Amino acid sequence: MRELAADGIPVAVSCRVLKLSRQPYYRWLAAPIPEAVVIEAYRADALFDAHRDDPEFGYRYLADEAEAAGQPMAARTAWRLCSANDWFSGSS
Repeated sequence: MRELAADGIPVAVSCRVLKLSRQPYYRWLAAPIPEAVVIEAYRADALFDAHRDDPEFGYRYLADEAEAAGQPMAARTAWRLCSANDWFSGSS
């Protein structure tokens, strides 16, 4: 949106074309997603990719696979994310 506004396209027009309301856009602009939430999302994505590839393994193995994919985390963090998303080993 900022790039479009810099090119002279009003935010109201951009929001209308994208079928977004202006108020939520400005609310998001004032308080974007915190970095910790983004990091957690990347970690959860890495865990999910590992779980999808090998559903029979538990959270410790998934944490190792996520670390190999570039998303290191503590075993407790891996357990919390797996538990919250109901990603359990297929053998349990």
